Amino acid sequence: MITNYTVYTDGSCLGNPGAGGWAAIIIDHDTGEIMEFHSGEKHTTNNRMEMTAAIVALQKLPAGVSVNLYTDSQYLKNAFTKKWLANWKRNGWLTAQRKPVLNQDLWVELDNLMMTHEVEFHWVKGHAGFDYNERCDELARGEATKFKNH
Repeated sequence: MITNYTVYTDGSCLGNPGAGGWAAIIIDHDTGEIMEFHSGEKHTTNNRMEMTAAIVALQKLPAGVSVNLYTDSQYLKNAFTKKWLANWKRNGWLTAQRKPVLNQDLWVELDNLMMTHEVEFHWVKGHAGFDYNERCDELARGEATKFKNH
């Protein structure tokens, strides 16, 4: 697989729920361009911010590209690599415990985006010195702080 893009994502929440921020860094391998995107919400959860970062990053990419997506969120990665999302959809958006899937609105959006890109998920340990992951964390925390103070 030829990868056109590498994406790093992170979400942050001050309190969970609380003020949150997300960040995504996109590296275009054809041009060498590095793009940063980040924002936040006044009242959200860490998982919603992790998912929002991935959604925004994938929305910024042209359809049909190959992407290596790096996240420190097992929740986000495992939904695709362990087929949780496919199972939730098959079970009428219920978990294995027969409870409604949290964040269904964002999962639907991510699922739709996955149909337009070839995405390979990679987990990276957070706060472990991976430069782009650390930068995403810094941006996401900055957004959460900004939203907490408004």
